[in-house]
Amino acid sequence: MSAFLLVVLAASAAANFGGTWALDKTKSQGLSQRMQGADKVTWTITQDAKTISIDQKVEGQPPAGGGGGMGGGGGRGPGGPSAPAVYNLDGSETSMETGVAKSTLKAAWSGDALELSRNTAFTAPDGTERKSSETRKLSVSGDGKTLTAVVHSEGGRGGPSDSTLVFNKQ
Repeated sequence: MSAFLLVVLAASAAANFGGTWALDKTKSQGLSQRMQGADKVTWTITQDAKTISIDQKVEGQPPAGGGGGMGGGGGRGPGGPSAPAVYNLDGSETSMETGVAKSTLKAAWSGDALELSRNTAFTAPDGTERKSSETRKLSVSGDGKTLTAVVHSEGGRGGPSDSTLVFNKQ
């Protein structure tokens, strides 16, 4: 009985990331050109007992000279905008397809932090098969008003990149 109680308490203590979050550029580091040049970046996170989904919106003009890359967690992956990424909170893999890209998604809890991994295979415009990966480690402040995402990406434009995205709850 006490083991069951411990499991229930541990499950109920998991962080809830749900809500609408606005990027705070002044507190963030390593932003992609696309995110840096955007008027507004928001994440709408929906979380229940089984899944979490993140719908990223980047509003405004890209910086002069083009559309920016995927680095710094700034893109949704090859193929452009797509449906929100949905992760299973039990650690099992999910998959999604967006245009020319196929991704596998996995979530893993580490205390109150949630690590979201995405591995993507896609066909580049030149016809070559490529792969990219991204890991986002999410944590929320004790008062629930600040979301921090530590992001590591590989295989995107410009090679590996690391960034820290800080969001304020709306």
